[in-house]
Amino acid sequence: MGILSGLKVLDFSTLLPGPFATMMLADMGAEVVKVEAPNRTDLVKYLGPMDGEVSATFGHLNRSKRSLALDLKQPEAKEIIYQLIQEYDIVVEQFRPGVMDKLGIGYGKLKEINPKIIFCSITGYGQTGPLRNRAGHDINYLSLAGVMSYSYRKDQIPVPAGVQVADIAGGSMPAVIGILAAVYHREKTGEGQQIDISLTDVSFSLNAMYGPGYLIGKEEPNPESLLLNGGSFYDYYETKDHRYLSIGSLEPQFQARLCQLIGDPSLIKLSGSELVEDQLAFKEILIKAIKQKTLEEWILFLEDDFDGCIEPVLSFSEAVNHPQLKAREMIVSVPKKNGGTQRQIAFPIKFSTEQAQYHFAGVQTGNDTEEILKEIGLTEEAIHALTKKEITS
Repeated sequence: MGILSGLKVLDFSTLLPGPFATMMLADMGAEVVKVEAPNRTDLVKYLGPMDGEVSATFGHLNRSKRSLALDLKQPEAKEIIYQLIQEYDIVVEQFRPGVMDKLGIGYGKLKEINPKIIFCSITGYGQTGPLRNRAGHDINYLSLAGVMSYSYRKDQIPVPAGVQVADIAGGSMPAVIGILAAVYHREKTGEGQQIDISLTDVSFSLNAMYGPGYLIGKEEPNPESLLLNGGSFYDYYETKDHRYLSIGSLEPQFQARLCQLIGDPSLIKLSGSELVEDQLAFKEILIKAIKQKTLEEWILFLEDDFDGCIEPVLSFSEAVNHPQLKAREMIVSVPKKNGGTQRQIAFPIKFSTEQAQYHFAGVQTGNDTEEILKEIGLTEEAIHALTKKEITS
């Protein structure tokens, strides 16, 4: 079943933000239909190693979603959406502002058909403002939001993050929050609504620790000048074998354990000092101390129930096999519709009453078109006619 069982979602999104959001909804039990253009190429479909007709990444992001192929520029396709929307609760779209309206399936039109519809738009800059029609990617949104201005070393340049912070933390996650809030609001009032998610807006809100200091005291956050960005001993340290330890031992009790770990408990006064020169002096001591042992040697020290906010920087393959992530069952085997299974990253939220739903890995465009069209009453002859006209596939 799933905790969101009964909710029905039409997903018009591609790439990462929208698909990640609707994957989460599907994992929680919502029924998701991915509406895709028959001849449009989604970059993610070919990103990374292939597993059959689609990439492992595409199979992951689109698990448990049925695929309906429609050329939305054709009048017949619009009529199909109008029929579907009568039975659906949520629309997720990721086009530039105004595109859905031009296609004849914008919020205003769909609201006329189903006043309770929840319509979530995910864009780089939002539905308003001078940049609303501008293209962008993850690094652009983080840059404009001010995040990257203090997320690098003083003597280096900003580095692209290994994960897509703006796309997921700035787009997918708030989209899910907004959708579920709108569902709750609809339960109370019977009203649907439109949700405007801007990846830049949410990325800007991630300046939660140091943005307020500027707004109140004009304290500009700068690289390696803050408690959490390398301005203190809270940092990464190279080991003897050129691996890294993350050290976040900020609180006094953790500082004491850190000082004991490196063999000099008396350093607690230096580590706890608020003076910049003391912090830098302690940091130099840590740099030299951590280089005395390999990562594996440090891990052996940390395995003895060490509670001091110190962890190894693991590769992804090491993280997959870490006992903590194994215990949390963060890798699952998801069935594929053509047989076999695909290993995927699990849904990360644990509920006491319901388990995540993993029905099948993502499928090729149009895999479920006939099934979905028959559900709204189209005959085989009508479906064949649509396919012949290349409105669907």
